[in-house]
Amino acid sequence: MPGTRLSVVVTRRLPAVVETRMKELFDVDLRDPDTRMNRDELAEAMRRADVLVPCVTDQIDAALLAQAGPKLRLIANYGAGVDHIDVASARSRGVLVSNTPGVLTEDTADMTLALMLGVLRRIPEGMAEVQTGEWQGWSPMAHLGHRIGGRRLGILGMGRIGLAVARRARAFGMQIHYHNRKRLRPETEAEVEATFWESLDQMISRMDVISVNCPHTPSTFHLLNARRLKLLKPSAVIVNTSRGEVIDENALTRGLLAGEIGGAGLDVFEHGAEINPRLRDLSNVVLLPHMGSATIEGRIEMGEKVILNIKTFADGHRPPDQVVPGML
Repeated sequence: MPGTRLSVVVTRRLPAVVETRMKELFDVDLRDPDTRMNRDELAEAMRRADVLVPCVTDQIDAALLAQAGPKLRLIANYGAGVDHIDVASARSRGVLVSNTPGVLTEDTADMTLALMLGVLRRIPEGMAEVQTGEWQGWSPMAHLGHRIGGRRLGILGMGRIGLAVARRARAFGMQIHYHNRKRLRPETEAEVEATFWESLDQMISRMDVISVNCPHTPSTFHLLNARRLKLLKPSAVIVNTSRGEVIDENALTRGLLAGEIGGAGLDVFEHGAEINPRLRDLSNVVLLPHMGSATIEGRIEMGEKVILNIKTFADGHRPPDQVVPGML
């Protein structure tokens, strides 16, 4: 639709520089205040927009897409993951879906290492003791954690983020192992000195730390289920900065409570903001509010990708980051 000024609805507040540029290019309806749209609001937005700009908090399923108006032609997702969007249903209705891949790789990898260090070195426990005034001074046996160097790291999902985690972990002296749908090229394996495991069961039973870096798909739902979690060494630590649905959260909680798992660092949860309350009481668990990608630089770059996808579509071309059903 070259030459037309598209109607764009954004479901959440974005960095000011991104919103300003959108206003310059499109007829934009910005979200104010920054609250999550309910289902009726989403349906109404999809009836009046040419382009919807949702994020991970917006569940866009087949039933909701059926309520979309004839104008809707593009869902330009603000984020890389699209498991909250029924891409196949969108495509069957002639609606394209795009995302923002690659932008948050480094930020998420940074947070993955931060969670590893937080759990292994008991950083939140130490912070809490100082902040509450309970700290009485240094003691040889106080706050003993574990070195990160020399530990075996098993990466579940060796895509962009998995590789970025591997590079960082290697610099910390960790031994890199991974399980992936496809084995990496030999030169990539050699770069991070990574060992490939075709069997996930065999890998996780031998690792000191497991990092979840795979997307949520039907095949990865509860990939770390109760049976697999029991394969972990009692001292093993699990870190998840990907998608909460990959881990059976109830089984993980039971394992942590029983001392069958050494610790966990979680930035995502199986049921979104509804976290298993028993997790909050565990001293060997670090919980973060899905902030692995939360840098201003990353958020602006995400917005720039969204704008590029919409502008390219407006010019009559395929969005550069179009998502095809089954590609993720």
